[in-house]
Amino acid sequence: MKNRNYTRLVLSILIIISLVFTVGCNKIVDNDVVAYISQNSGSKHESTFKELGLGILFDFNLKIPRAEERWVELWVEGYNRGNIVEPPLTKLSYGLKPEKIAEGQMGFGIINSNSDKPLLFLYSEGIRIAPHSVDSDIFVKSSVSSWDYAISSGTFSLESEQEKVLAVYRQNEGQMRMGYNYEDADAIDEMIRDNDTVLLLKIRVDDKMK
Repeated sequence: MKNRNYTRLVLSILIIISLVFTVGCNKIVDNDVVAYISQNSGSKHESTFKELGLGILFDFNLKIPRAEERWVELWVEGYNRGNIVEPPLTKLSYGLKPEKIAEGQMGFGIINSNSDKPLLFLYSEGIRIAPHSVDSDIFVKSSVSSWDYAISSGTFSLESEQEKVLAVYRQNEGQMRMGYNYEDADAIDEMIRDNDTVLLLKIRVDDKMK
């Protein structure tokens, strides 16, 4: 009887230790997360943009815990026939906000996307870069184009100093291949080589307290 009670006691202790360890690990993981991102496909912003025939809009939900310690960089990387265009086509940087949690919509738009001089703009939590053209002949007027979100449905957790591709826009004068895995770095490199023009919307959030 004593052995049975002893065994139960040991098992109970092991279960408690396991639970404590699991909770501790979860806290560590949460502390490493600097932002939560999800695609907002079909949002009012996106629907209005489409109904008015303005072009293309990628809309996201962005939540930043401990916003007073975070710095956000959102930019569009351009590629012309496999070569990167410098500097980024458009860029938005902000952070170190007074509130503990910053939450709102974030996105990237292309106005007159079918022209050879489209206008690009970025927005996030009350901050925006006004529509502007780019000093590059990266766009092709008579071409096949495709665009899509680069993250799957659901919420994505971003860690400090991690770069993430959020959306993709591409053009090609010839046939266009479909079915790239935008969450795979090698597949993105292959897509850049396969297409005449590629735009990648990217984000990075840094923890300035580290």
